[in-house]
Amino acid sequence: MATSSLCSSFTSKTWNPHARYHHKTLTPPSSAFLRGDLQFHPPPASSTPRSRRRRSGAVASLGGLLGGIFKGADTGEATRQQYAATVNIINGLEPEISALSDSELRDRTLALRERAQQGQSLDSLLPEAFAVVREASKRVLGLRPFDVQLIGGMVLHKGEIAEMRTGEGKTLVAVLPAYLNALSGKGVHVVTVNDYLARRDCEWVGQVPRFLGLKVGLIQQNMTSQQRKENYSCDITYVTNSELGFDYLRDNLSVEDLVIRGFNYCIIDEVDSILIDEARTPLIISGPAEKPSDRYYKAAKIAEAFEQDIHYTVDEKQKTVLLSEQGYEDAEEILAVKDLYDPREQWASYILNAIKAKELFLRDVNYIIRGKEVLIVDEFTGRVMQGRRWSDGLHQAVEAKEGLPIQNETVTLASISYQNFFLQFPKLCGMTGTAATESTEFESIYKLKVTIVPTNKPMIRKDESDVVFRATSGKWRAVVVEISRMHKTGRPVLVGTTSVEQSDSLAEQLKEAGIPHEVLNAKPENVEREAEIVAQSGRLGAVTIATNMAGRGTDIILGGNAEFMARLKLREILMPRIVRPSEEGFVSIKKPPPSKTWKVNEKLFPCQLSNKNVDLAGKAVQLAVETWGKRSLTELEAEERLSYACEKGPAQDEVIAKLRNAFVEIGKEYKVFTEEERKKVVEAGGLHVVGTERHESRRIDNQLRGRSGRQGDPGSSRFFLSLEDNLFRIFGGDRIQGLMRAFRVEDLPIESKMLTKALDEAQRKVENYFFDIRKQLFEYDEVLNSQRDRVYTERRRALESDNLQSLLIEYAELTMDDILEANIGSATQKDSWDLEKLITKIQQYCYLLNDLTPDLLRNTCSDYEELKNYLRLLGREAYQQKRDIIEQQAAGLMKEAERFLILSNIDRLWKEHLQALKFVQQAVGLRGYAQRDPLIEYKLEGYNLFLDMMAQIRRNVIYSVYQFQPVRVKQDQDKTENRKSGKRNARARVNPNPDPVGTVEPSTSSTTS
Repeated sequence: MATSSLCSSFTSKTWNPHARYHHKTLTPPSSAFLRGDLQFHPPPASSTPRSRRRRSGAVASLGGLLGGIFKGADTGEATRQQYAATVNIINGLEPEISALSDSELRDRTLALRERAQQGQSLDSLLPEAFAVVREASKRVLGLRPFDVQLIGGMVLHKGEIAEMRTGEGKTLVAVLPAYLNALSGKGVHVVTVNDYLARRDCEWVGQVPRFLGLKVGLIQQNMTSQQRKENYSCDITYVTNSELGFDYLRDNLSVEDLVIRGFNYCIIDEVDSILIDEARTPLIISGPAEKPSDRYYKAAKIAEAFEQDIHYTVDEKQKTVLLSEQGYEDAEEILAVKDLYDPREQWASYILNAIKAKELFLRDVNYIIRGKEVLIVDEFTGRVMQGRRWSDGLHQAVEAKEGLPIQNETVTLASISYQNFFLQFPKLCGMTGTAATESTEFESIYKLKVTIVPTNKPMIRKDESDVVFRATSGKWRAVVVEISRMHKTGRPVLVGTTSVEQSDSLAEQLKEAGIPHEVLNAKPENVEREAEIVAQSGRLGAVTIATNMAGRGTDIILGGNAEFMARLKLREILMPRIVRPSEEGFVSIKKPPPSKTWKVNEKLFPCQLSNKNVDLAGKAVQLAVETWGKRSLTELEAEERLSYACEKGPAQDEVIAKLRNAFVEIGKEYKVFTEEERKKVVEAGGLHVVGTERHESRRIDNQLRGRSGRQGDPGSSRFFLSLEDNLFRIFGGDRIQGLMRAFRVEDLPIESKMLTKALDEAQRKVENYFFDIRKQLFEYDEVLNSQRDRVYTERRRALESDNLQSLLIEYAELTMDDILEANIGSATQKDSWDLEKLITKIQQYCYLLNDLTPDLLRNTCSDYEELKNYLRLLGREAYQQKRDIIEQQAAGLMKEAERFLILSNIDRLWKEHLQALKFVQQAVGLRGYAQRDPLIEYKLEGYNLFLDMMAQIRRNVIYSVYQFQPVRVKQDQDKTENRKSGKRNARARVNPNPDPVGTVEPSTSSTTS
């Protein structure tokens, strides 16, 4: 069973063979922190449209990357004027569209789709399509998109990035171009950063296209292949970036039907997170390689005994460790080996990984433990990355450190970077609240222009100056004081932390201070309550500690979210009565699972439900139980029906209609209290955001600040920093160290222009460093990308074609060419031809040509070209003869065998090729010391390896086809096993030395199914 993995192996300048990064680490460029007296002049924008598949040319330098940022704040007024005429046309259609009945409104979809498929451009359909979506949104969601949201939709339709402030309704904006582009019938992918947001968006705004007659799909982590295929075939599909990427890779490893339809139009929500923050992380699918070795446990004990700066040194910036001479000697003595790098008994990688696990990969920071598993925590979102593992033995080293069972080692089966994956879409766009600072990188790599969309209301949030302390202890005490001060005024507070460990520590301090609070981090008990916690984060006096999770996609509504509370209440009543018991928890071998509780903390709800609404909900749920069956649905099925019930608008199904009515009435009751509470929160000053560390760029800092001050609401933010924070400690350099020595008082805030400048410089270093990593990953992956396209194209050709004869004939001819060139050569005169040697190799390859003699070749062919053409003819005839023989024995089997042999050889050799390229990447970095460009070296060696691999694929395939023989299974046990698996049996006649070319060993396995 293949598993997904994410890893990265890059340093800022040359390839470092020792560097291994967690699949995610914070990211790059921003400019808000640079001094205002510096002036940068951006390069002129390219007039070349974005490539339909991928960009070419060098990535912009960092200087260019930061260019164009300091021209003054762009409020989006130019954008408003640019689209004003189209907005007026859409507004002019509103009276006509509003007068339509629901069925007439849905009929407009059919009419628009017919016009689109008859060749009318989507641009010409845009005003009417947007007017239809606006009206549907009013009826279904109770929301009428503002003019600025129409502008955002037009920016996305053009294939650009729309920068829209938090709370401006980006989720609803995406529906406009998604609906328009779905009219073509080619499909639309709406990509989000996690399963929760994909589901939320599909359930909420997905109501609009569903109401208009379009099919809306959702991809979730645990879906089957058939479920995925059905959902990808919908007009609009909501999916996470990782699920989409892994499904693409899995499709190119599949021997059955593909699940993803062709790429057409993609809208990326939080586009900077996916195309910038995650861009230095390739997607990798891996499979089991070897059984885990007990060396991991031995290495973990050695690492535990070793001391930093005596046995090894640690580079936190590049995430590398290096053994000292003392470390080498002691390790060799403990292990009783002469050389840690002895290829016959290689220990170095185990020791180095064990030290990395000890020093660089920390529990409750980089990972958590659930049961007997090490689960990676995403550094950007704070969420557990289920099913992901670090590669190259690092995950096993962490398991050994924690004393857990070690899972199998893995080998890479397929990989792709996010850059090259998303560049496959003919039309790509995105939206975020923070993209302008990355505009040059977006344009240089993705050919995506960034357009700032104006806000509907002025932003009045107050961002206060950073407070800096010498030590972390002083910082955390000040954070508690700040939270206490705000809590006393009734203002809700959102605290952003960077790790599970920090959030738990702060929670303990707040508990001691008597401040009620909620914690949102990667721990399972908190993840399950995510929706509940977010729904009340804006309530009077609420304190929420969030580990990066609240940074994106969470709309914190002042006073609380009445609709979401109503949904949670209905869910609490409905789910225990319709979800089957086996779906309620994880199955444990040792003991039965505890019953899952759907009960929500009563403190969440603003009031106790009236008897009238309790009765209304009870009757609706009872009808659902009678109709659907008591505890008869899976959790996924139940959630889908609940989501449908919590939509607005009329429902045909009686059960859904009753549940929907209960949902609406409960929401109205809660709304009375949340509106009253909202007024009090606004009067108190709105949501206050507390940051506890600077991130790698101001862009990421601003995402946390952006939770406050939505749609003209009041709010404020303040960051509390320490000179001991990781960013300043690792990247701060001598200046920060000098300041730490100069300021000795831990609890006294430091204010200094020199300090501000030093902190900005440290942040700039981080941005530069991680931009280089993204740039390097992109450049190296571009080399692999053209090879990957060629291999995947060949693979799809084999998978989807009904007739593979032309491909096999091509393989046969080219292989004969290879044999001829290797054994005679084009420059050899006829008198010098060694025909005995040539024929021996040909017959070794194809037993059907046993009648071939030197005299026949000598008499038939007068020169090299004639000999080449004649051997090609023999190859074709032998292939056709083989097909006829097999077809007579088992009709249809040859076609099945050919497909299997092509796919299996491509998969095996591509896997080996990826491993070879990985070793080349590690090796070429050292050539920089010899004044040779590592990237050019990698391109040359990678190209030669690729040519060898493609030649080996065709040789192995045609050899296996020539040797293929069906066999009858005689043993009853084998018959039974094969009946169960549905497999037919076949084998190849395998020559002990089957390589007729002398350079390649064809596959010795030809079993087909």
